[in-house]
Amino acid sequence: MDCFYVLIAFNPQFSFFEWGFLIDLMMITIIGNLKGGSGKSTVTFNLALWLAQVGKTVVTYDLDLQRTLSDVAQVRQEEKYEPPLVVYTQLNLPQQPLNQSEILIDVGTGNMTEMKRAISLADRVVVPVVPSQADIWSTQRFLYFIASEARGKPPEIFMFINRADTHSNIRESDQAHQALNVLPGVKVLQTRLYQRIVYRRSFSEGLAVFELEPSGKAAKEFKEFAKFLYSSNN
Repeated sequence: MDCFYVLIAFNPQFSFFEWGFLIDLMMITIIGNLKGGSGKSTVTFNLALWLAQVGKTVVTYDLDLQRTLSDVAQVRQEEKYEPPLVVYTQLNLPQQPLNQSEILIDVGTGNMTEMKRAISLADRVVVPVVPSQADIWSTQRFLYFIASEARGKPPEIFMFINRADTHSNIRESDQAHQALNVLPGVKVLQTRLYQRIVYRRSFSEGLAVFELEPSGKAAKEFKEFAKFLYSSNN
């Protein structure tokens, strides 16, 4: 039986009750944090194109009122890049599984009720964490929030440092990583995504970091991140 992967960068703006009939067919992954600016949309965009690159059929939803993912998909369409990234702005999931299909959903914060529903359905939660004290505090609160809203088997929780410092003499990323390691029930990814200009360019130019600079550091680190994230389900 084929398995769906659903990536949700939240807060959800639409009801998840309609998903009930597909729960047994999906691996539901939430990507997010309570604090804004964690880079969830950048991660979602690059994951969608990475999944397409490795041969998956990607169905992407942009339910964030800012429509950032839709904007970058439009840039990609105007430039006629392949593969195209089709983004839907209304959540109408397939009535039956698609072969080798991955569903990614990018949603902005704003509706706590629907975020709670998403967590209650999640198999795992992937949390990008910016290396700052405020983000660590927010992440800790988010961990408690997940525990309070999970239903049945609690979801796996993966955390990773996003927008990490590129200079070795700046220790904030290492300190944030150490702080995450002491949180209970969390798997902290060793792979970090760094604060690189190419991630911003990926949005303005409609290309993933591994398309912009195939041999660059960002391409290498993002592929390592994506491979670990999906191989963890095998």
